[in-house]
Formats: sequence, C-alpha cells, structure tokens
Amino acid sequence: MECYLEEENRINTLFEVLEEVTTCKECFLLVPKAAIRILESHSVETEESLQRLFDFTRSVTDDSVKVTLYTLIIKFSRERGVPYYVAKGLLQKYLIERNDLKQLEESFRMGQEVLYYTKFLSREEKITFYFRMALHAKNINKYNECIELCEVGLPLETEDTELKARAYLAMINSFSHQKNYDAVEKHLDIFEKMNNDFVVESVKITRAFTKARKKEFDTAIPLLKKYLDEVSINHKIHIADELLEIYLQLGEFESIAEILEKEEELLPEHPLTPQKYIAMGKFHKYKGYYQLSMGLLDEGIESYAKSLKAFGSVNALEEKDDCMKELLSYHIKLSKSLELKHIMKLKEVYE
Repeated sequence: MECYLEEENRINTLFEVLEEVTTCKECFLLVPKAAIRILESHSVETEESLQRLFDFTRSVTDDSVKVTLYTLIIKFSRERGVPYYVAKGLLQKYLIERNDLKQLEESFRMGQEVLYYTKFLSREEKITFYFRMALHAKNINKYNECIELCEVGLPLETEDTELKARAYLAMINSFSHQKNYDAVEKHLDIFEKMNNDFVVESVKITRAFTKARKKEFDTAIPLLKKYLDEVSINHKIHIADELLEIYLQLGEFESIAEILEKEEELLPEHPLTPQKYIAMGKFHKYKGYYQLSMGLLDEGIESYAKSLKAFGSVNALEEKDDCMKELLSYHIKLSKSLELKHIMKLKEVYE
C-alpha cells in the first residue's frame, strides 16, 4: 500500500486509498501519507484539494484520525498562504480536542488561536465557536474571558437555541463568581425570557444561588431545600453543594447530615461535563469535612480522596490544591498527624 501511494497521482484514486486507510485501524499510520499525497497533487488547484480533503475529514468517524487530518490541513494551508482553511481546520480541531476533560487548559489555548481567524468563519461557525469557547472558559474559571466571548456571540444568534442559553447562563455564573450581583440580576431578567426548556429551572435555581451568595440565607435556604426535591437530577448536585456550603458556614451539622443521607439520589451516575465532576468533588470535600468534624477519621479521609479523584478527572488543579490544603489545615488545627495509610491513599489519588 505504501509503495502504491508513492506512485499513484490520480486524486480520485488517492481519495479511495485514504478512505480505505481511515477505516482500518491497522492502516492508520498511512493516513498522513495519503493525505499529503492528495495535498501535494498537481492535478488540481490547492484550494480544491484542501476543500475536498476538508469535506472528507468531516465524514471520518474516528476522532484521532480527524485530528491528524485537520492538523495536516492547517499546516499545509499555512505553508501555502490559505488562511480560510487554517481557520476551518483550527475550529474543527478545537471542537474535538475540547472534549478531552483532562486537557481543558491546553485545548482552550488552541481555541484562542482561532480568534485570529474568525473573519474566515461563517456566521454559524462563529456562533458555535464563541459559545463553545465561553462555556469552556467558565469551566476553567476564566470568568472575564467567558463574559467577553459570550458578549461577542450573542448578537450573532437570533434564535433561542440551547447552546445560546447555556452560554448565557455560563456568563451569568461568571458574573456571580466575580460577585457582580447587579449584572447577574440584570442578565437573569433577560435570560428568563428566552424560549427554551433549559431556561425555566436554571433561572429559579440561579436566583436562589444569588441570594445565598449575598448571605441572604433566610430567603435562600427555604428556596434551595424546595428546589432540591423538585428539580431534575441534572441540577440536584449543584443545589446540594450550595446548601452544604451554607450549612458549614452556619455550623448546622444536623442539616448537613440530612443532605448526606440523600447522596445516592444526588450524585450523577455518569458525569459527562467538567461542571459535574467539580460539583462531585465539592460534595465529597464537604462530606469529608463534616466526617472529620464528627471524629470519623477514616471515613473523612476516604471522602477527601474521592474529592481529589473527581477534581483530578478534569485536571482541576486549583480545586485539588484547595482540597488538600483544607485537609492538611484541619489536621494542623487539631495537632494531629496523618497516618501512613491515609497518606498513601491521598498520594494515590492526588498524583
């Protein structure tokens, strides 16, 4: 096959070969060679070969092969001075790479490179890019970037799509993390008018969260307790975390115990997003603190280990460090040293 590739010049035949090697795992190493032969073919214009390879790549099912092909398209387009396909390739490569929850910082930097080429993207591509990047920025605690990206994308999208709603909520949550509650309430008033099923629950939960973060606990707690029983499973873990944080501040350990008893119905069985992993990490951290406070050392360490593991699943380094510092500070405060078995367990999940 490799020798055949070196001798073959007909572009249609080269595409037939490329199709064959992209559907056979044992032949994946030949994918770059086949693609390069297509791009270097003198039988068609550069733009035509790039467009045909780009269209072909979108039909490939294996993401690793897609990334290989988009990388070649980007490299070749740069060398030949065709920024249109640099933009197209970078965007599609970013949309794949961002799904790797362990590499969120790295893939965000890749997305930032697309910002230099947005004038070559269609309106639909710009909408997808700005909103996906806004969500991505929120997931890695880049709140200013989330707000800026969402604000660029919003005027482009006239429909109330779920992607637009999720990006808008990410922007609102970013304002909340910055303690800009006036902006939160202003944008919630706009957000709740969106015609999307996703919006209804999100608005009432976010309003309750805002009350909690403004320390208006007398209003926030009854609302959050009510919503914990009413909302869909997708939101329960976030409400539980908010309540646990409030109760820890207030020292209401009986209320904490009541929430922890519902653990099985609160934790997502198959978390798919960074937010869910971080929410699970917070839940186990709060649980661990409660258990240590109750003198349940082994159980508390186990919960902190689960917290570290959840944060580690999305490479949330800041959250991991805060979790470990909290655990160590607690032991220093009690003038207690960790046992070897506890150190080994924590070391295993921290690394």
